Amino acid sequence: MKTEANERARTVDGPFYRGLIERMAAIEDGSILRVAFFALLIGTAAVLFVDFREMTANEGAALLTPGQPILPPFDPAGPGDGARPDVTTSPDLLEQPLEIGLGTGGELHLTGSIDIGSAERFASEIAARGEYVKTVVLDSPGGSVMDALAIGSLIHEKGLATKVAAGSLCASSCPIIFGSGIDRIASPRAAIGVHQIYAAALTGDPQNALRVAGTAMSDAQSTTATIISHFTKTGVDPAIWLHALQTPPNQLYYFTPEEMTELRLVTELTQD
Repeated sequence: MKTEANERARTVDGPFYRGLIERMAAIEDGSILRVAFFALLIGTAAVLFVDFREMTANEGAALLTPGQPILPPFDPAGPGDGARPDVTTSPDLLEQPLEIGLGTGGELHLTGSIDIGSAERFASEIAARGEYVKTVVLDSPGGSVMDALAIGSLIHEKGLATKVAAGSLCASSCPIIFGSGIDRIASPRAAIGVHQIYAAALTGDPQNALRVAGTAMSDAQSTTATIISHFTKTGVDPAIWLHALQTPPNQLYYFTPEEMTELRLVTELTQD
């Protein structure tokens, strides 16, 4: 049964609506926007939480697989930004896991892709024969950035020199190692270049990699900061990594001899 009071409440002229409109009008526009923003934020967080809970329920341990920020090994035959010096090292050799071998004249040769675990093998080699090592000679398309940082840190700690010879490749994460030397020697005919980090799931499952994209992006940014800090410590101009940030993972930015000198990536250019 309709009463007169109920009827007035259902019209815009009723006291209920008049009071509501007056209260809303008294609120500042900025306050309304802030309330709306936080409501949207809370709603989004709730949706993400529900999605995440559903994924963890369905996928279980798959989502617990840690991500690995990497600089993928670069294909010497792939596209590059700028003129690429000729690489004379066999592509098959560059694709192999990193080989560590002590040569003559105190040169320790690192040849091949920087696979996960390379840093441990390098540390073992230095512990066993480090007294004979003066220079670390690089010929690598790159790979695991965390291993490259660990190798580079040990090189810097031991005060070793680094070298990239003519016809050799030092790409992707390899320049992190090269930039760690006390003396950094390179030929103008060496192919040295960088590109972006990306993060991939260790399982290699593309769907899993997409699901953890948010965490992976955070890890990649954190790793980028670590690389810049490392270059600063070793004396390389950290602006060098701007070229990496601007170059897609499937391409490579090659440094000219002038750029390598200006950015302090090299301390000595040699024709060897």
